[in-house]
Amino acid sequence: MLRPSGEQFTIDGGGYSATVTESGGSLRLLSYQGRDLIAGFGDDEQSKGGKGQLLAPWPNRIRDGRYEFGGKSYQLGLTEVSRNNASHGLVRWAQWLPIDEAKDSITLATRLMAQSGYPWTLDLEVTYAIGPDGLTVTQSATNHADSPAPYAAGAHPYLTAGEGPVDGWTLTLPARTRLLSDPERKLPTGSEPTAGTAHDFTSAKLIGDVVLDHAFTDLDRAEDGRATVTIQGPDGGVALWVDERHPWLMVYSADDQTPTRGGLAVEPMTAPPDAFNSGTDLVSLAPGERLEVTWGITAL
Repeated sequence: MLRPSGEQFTIDGGGYSATVTESGGSLRLLSYQGRDLIAGFGDDEQSKGGKGQLLAPWPNRIRDGRYEFGGKSYQLGLTEVSRNNASHGLVRWAQWLPIDEAKDSITLATRLMAQSGYPWTLDLEVTYAIGPDGLTVTQSATNHADSPAPYAAGAHPYLTAGEGPVDGWTLTLPARTRLLSDPERKLPTGSEPTAGTAHDFTSAKLIGDVVLDHAFTDLDRAEDGRATVTIQGPDGGVALWVDERHPWLMVYSADDQTPTRGGLAVEPMTAPPDAFNSGTDLVSLAPGERLEVTWGITAL
């Protein structure tokens, strides 16, 4: 009997261990010295709530699944039917196969074929590599079509800092702006500065009862260009960092998941929700062009 998430690939080193799945190239497990760093899913389960999945050629939502690009109109299938949206790209259930394996790293690849609503062919790769600073994830896309393709990348790990709920964890989120969204369809309606609001976590603060389900931007960065989110809990802490190709972070307190508020999704995104319509930070990937982005997770 094949597992719902397909073949499993485990890498380890320096006290870290990660398991990645054939289905979606998803990060199913990540631990440090036996302590879980993400809220994953069982080897007899499929991912729920996007746990650990890779999001391409767009993260988050596209309003009505419709967009215009290069002077043409396109209609995608609606994968979030209750909200009439196309959600989280086209490859999170695709088969990703290994093309390079080592004890402490693995590279998986999938080919996104041209299809209704997205008539471009892309080769996608992801490398999971463990080093002294934890897990580094590198996602890439190469456009093999004869015209530019709209593209954005994302990922959907849920961080954990011990037994939930997230209310008892301390969050540092170096973001100066929050994207506002309507409660029914979760689509952008505007933005506001985080300063002076309940969503200001630029200094470490207890999450408490704050509901988080928003995209954040204007990220404070270190000299190396990285922006880092941290959570601290009774069992220790965990950090997620993103490179400069990621101007956006989606943060979600899993209020409508089971267990409720059991993990904190911190989602690297190269573009915000509905970028195929707004154009904000959307990449026009030229024929033959390859785009590479990097993020990672480390124990604290």
